[in-house]
Amino acid sequence: MQQIILHMLNEDPVVCEVEELPQKNDTILLVHNPRRRDGKDLSYLEANVNTVIWPMARVSFIEVMPGSEDEKIVSFVRE
Repeated sequence: MQQIILHMLNEDPVVCEVEELPQKNDTILLVHNPRRRDGKDLSYLEANVNTVIWPMARVSFIEVMPGSEDEKIVSFVRE
C-alpha cells in the first residue's frame, strides 16, 4: 500500500492509501482508510467506511508520501 494525500476540488486534503498509483487513463480512484490530515474521520462519510471510490475529475492533484523503502537516512559523520 502506498500512502497519498489526495487534494480534491473545493475540499480539504484527504490522507489515504492506494494499492497502486493511478494511471493516466484512469477515471476513478479507489482509496482505503480515508481520513483528514489530523487523523480524524471525514464528516461526509459514515463512521465504518474504509474504502471509497472517487472520480478523477474531482481530483486536483495527489501527493505521494515516501514509503519505508523510499526513505533514506542521511547522517553526518564527524571525524
